[in-house]
Amino acid sequence: MGSSNEARGGLVDRSSGHVDDIFIDWFPLCVKELMAGGAAGAIAKTAVAPLERTKILLQARTEGFYSIGVYQSMKKILNHEGIRGLYKGNTATIIRIVPYSALHYTTYEHYRSWILQNYPTFGTGPLIDLVAGAASGGTAILCTYPLDLARTKLAYQVVDRKQIFTNGFRSCIHSRPAYDGLQDVFRKVYKEGGIRAFYRGIGPTLVGILPPYTGLKFYTYELLKTEVTEQRQNSIGLYLTFGAFAGVFGSTCTYPLEVVRRRMQVDYLQQGEARYSSTIQGLTSIIRNQGWRQLYAGLSLNYMKVISWNSFATA
Repeated sequence: MGSSNEARGGLVDRSSGHVDDIFIDWFPLCVKELMAGGAAGAIAKTAVAPLERTKILLQARTEGFYSIGVYQSMKKILNHEGIRGLYKGNTATIIRIVPYSALHYTTYEHYRSWILQNYPTFGTGPLIDLVAGAASGGTAILCTYPLDLARTKLAYQVVDRKQIFTNGFRSCIHSRPAYDGLQDVFRKVYKEGGIRAFYRGIGPTLVGILPPYTGLKFYTYELLKTEVTEQRQNSIGLYLTFGAFAGVFGSTCTYPLEVVRRRMQVDYLQQGEARYSSTIQGLTSIIRNQGWRQLYAGLSLNYMKVISWNSFATA
């Protein structure tokens, strides 16, 4: 009887595992890639959320933050909003990064295959990776940009939960937030300018993501992979390093465009109107009024974020 029960137990276990395998295998490859890429992106973005929140405050020149450095900025956030303040806007990031990451890496493979099939004369060199990476980045950005806008608006304004107003920072540290949540952001942004308002700052984003950043990231990553010897093909640490280096290189080249994007996204919160009508105007205005160094505000935080994100995502 005991052996019979064990046999039945073993049969149940194998059946359960078999059902799980069938359930997973039932999904097409593209759906599996979407699930894996989305989960990886969500975990990675949550890990670096405090760095991203602080970086936004430095990029947007939030009064009371842009001149006190990274450590003091994070300390100030903790003092006014507590630990939750470091993750402000992260819900919008997670909602965005799941489809963004999934679309980014999935469409990259599809664009690359399409180019190879339809334009075989291009060969299989890094140029194909550059074009496919740029196209996949542009696709992901266009589909998810309103969530990036909402994330920036939620993260920009610091709310004093303790009702403490000191050192003349009352103008930027409020007792009530400008937005009460993601839905409130969408409602107010639509009221400001309709559908077009959701794409405020899309110009510098596309300029950065299409030719330079995504293209350079994938180009550098694939180029580095070609130098790997056969004995080290399975080295996870090596590919983590390649991913981090590729991300740092690409983000450094295009970081000023990210600063302009953040400024355009929070224009209405700062001035009640749009100050920058184009990417070029934004770049020249910042250089003229604040100096070229301001185009790299928060760059050290970006390095930490990019290294963590690209290492994780390319593993």
